[in-house]
Amino acid sequence: MASRSRLAPVLRRIATPSLRKSVATVNPTTCATRCISSTATRRFRESSARSVKFTADSYPEIKRDDRFAQLTKEHVDYFKSILGKESAVIDGVTANVAEDEIEPFNLDWMRKFKGHCKLVLKPGSTEEVSKILKYCNENKLAVVPQGGNTGLVGGSVPIFDEIVVNMSRMNQIRFFDEVSGVLVADAGVILEAADQFLAEKGYIFPLDLGAKGSCQIGGNVSTNAGGLRLLRYGSLHGTVLGLEVVLPDGTIVNDLSRLRKNNTGYDLKQLFIGAEGTIGMVTAVSIHCPQRSKAVNVAFLGVESYEKLLQAFIEAKKQLGEILSAFELMDSQSQDIYHKVKENKRPLEGEYPFYCLIETSGSNSEHDSEKLEKFLEDIMSKEIVTDGVVAQDETQFKSLWSQREGITETLGHWGGVYKYDLSIPIEDMYKLVEDVRKRLADAGLSGETDEFPVVDVVGYGHMGDSNLHLNIAVRRYDKKVEEALEPYVFEWIKAKNGSISAEHGLGVAKKKYIGYSRDETTIGIMKQIKNLFDPNGIMNPYKYI
Repeated sequence: MASRSRLAPVLRRIATPSLRKSVATVNPTTCATRCISSTATRRFRESSARSVKFTADSYPEIKRDDRFAQLTKEHVDYFKSILGKESAVIDGVTANVAEDEIEPFNLDWMRKFKGHCKLVLKPGSTEEVSKILKYCNENKLAVVPQGGNTGLVGGSVPIFDEIVVNMSRMNQIRFFDEVSGVLVADAGVILEAADQFLAEKGYIFPLDLGAKGSCQIGGNVSTNAGGLRLLRYGSLHGTVLGLEVVLPDGTIVNDLSRLRKNNTGYDLKQLFIGAEGTIGMVTAVSIHCPQRSKAVNVAFLGVESYEKLLQAFIEAKKQLGEILSAFELMDSQSQDIYHKVKENKRPLEGEYPFYCLIETSGSNSEHDSEKLEKFLEDIMSKEIVTDGVVAQDETQFKSLWSQREGITETLGHWGGVYKYDLSIPIEDMYKLVEDVRKRLADAGLSGETDEFPVVDVVGYGHMGDSNLHLNIAVRRYDKKVEEALEPYVFEWIKAKNGSISAEHGLGVAKKKYIGYSRDETTIGIMKQIKNLFDPNGIMNPYKYI
């Protein structure tokens, strides 16, 4: 049966006629984005860069392409002449640059991928991007487009000495229509900043990620990021109306349509959504943004089994319908690690094998609260859910969401994480976690002491769109662990007709495994597209396909 929560006693099976007073609706104005005050830019641990193995050493089968030229003073001088500001160029080719100045562009935030880049360019306009790529293409200089560098598959950092073209200076909102909700913004706009801008207008960005305080919308589009709002608003393939893209030869493709309907020829923007900067560089985005909901509720529930979690999801879709905006899955292991690292109180009095976070958002507070109350009473009376809490104010709203959003970074506490972002038929979603946990234990790789590389295996993710994040927290990256995981995980996924990458992309980590999700014909067509747009192969080489 249910028990009283520490935040709100709303989920007890009681005889009172209404629970309305217990279900508080969060003010969307004061809570424009989740955890605005606590979302921190991801930072590297002290001296972590020096301990990270170079990607070229971790993947010895990848060799530097002889087609690409070595950087010279002449090249650097040209880039300085077009970018002007010294701050727009980090030059480690002709000058000595402090390691901590260039390292953030060479190293991914998980400290798993590290390149040898010696030149970082920060263009301030689309025209500057065009001049950079045109020159690089003519001189066979390899380029890595880079946004907030929050990716998880090594797609946004170099492998060898590629030039990093970082978009952080292109960070302006270009246009917003308060009638249609169409936003046009530079690719370097931080996701959270875009959402805060829209909040002031009564709108919401149709994408939300745990890394929203660091990631950029150009990178979100280039990786086709999914995130926490996909259940409600769909993918970027549907919400993006147009793009401005610079092709490898410097050609500017201005397809910044503000129209929701434009059925005139091939929909070229779709090629660049999720292309990871391999056929062009996104410089601006036109996107349709929905109205921000006036009434938002969040419930955090404890569940005894995965089967009951499935039942809860089915009931949520039936009973909450149009106001259901998120249904997030977390297992007990993910919550154990989160609270062990954070050393904070749990929202529920007891501990459970599974947890789910449910968010509703709508336009009528009374209607939504009543609907949520009935749903919670029903699933409690049927003993689908054992315990739970509902946020009563903005602080509790943030606190409950942090139970889910904070998992990613706490998993890296011991040294590293092997991350798998997978689409799996929903009935089989958690079975993979159990199988991997057993496989690593049977191999003698997981344990509580430092002799074991694996700390734990956890599963969490977006149950609303069958997207599992299988994460293996480790004390160190270890070849034996990798051999136990790959290709086992991908073979398991293929057998279930799933996808090896639901929302994180391919990068360098999954490039060689694409065949587990795509057939030879499809891969062949992808390679033709790559060769058509980028015959010299300068754009984000060694990755994707």
